[in-house]
Amino acid sequence: MTERPLDGPLAWNVAGLLAEDPGAQRTYSVEAAAIDLGDDLRLADPVAGSVRLIRTNRGILASTELHAALALECSRCLRVVTLPVEIRFSEEYLPSLDLATGRPLPAEDEPDILRLTDHHELDLGTPVREALQLAEPIAPLCRPDCPGLCTGCGGRLDEGDHDHPDDEIDPRLEALRGFRPD
Repeated sequence: MTERPLDGPLAWNVAGLLAEDPGAQRTYSVEAAAIDLGDDLRLADPVAGSVRLIRTNRGILASTELHAALALECSRCLRVVTLPVEIRFSEEYLPSLDLATGRPLPAEDEPDILRLTDHHELDLGTPVREALQLAEPIAPLCRPDCPGLCTGCGGRLDEGDHDHPDDEIDPRLEALRGFRPD
């Protein structure tokens, strides 16, 4: 097993591994890999961990044990929230070109399986990006009992006094002030 750090994109040239017998493997450490998550999501901590590549009889099996942190905003009080995320998956990648001849291999039999690039590179960027996007909660919270924002002044309810005086009411609606439904 070879241990190599990676700083940058999550891609490796696996031509050498494809030339070996099934069962051959490589382990790569990932340190500070940055991934573009789009405009609505960003990383608080870069992707780090390890990737294990195993030669199968058909291609390469990639197993990941990665972690990162997402920078989010509390849906109630708008504080910055950091959400740690674990990324673990195993996916098989098949070659798109024959290693010996360079001819394209048929992809119609298994159209949904992941493929190596034409340069025999295994790119984990897309599956890792999708795993991070799926880990984003619908309504992130800074803490489970977050009280949110004051409807009167917009300040955080857990900071300061929020006993605001009643606004002046239109004199024509003054009679409704004492109305209480049964």
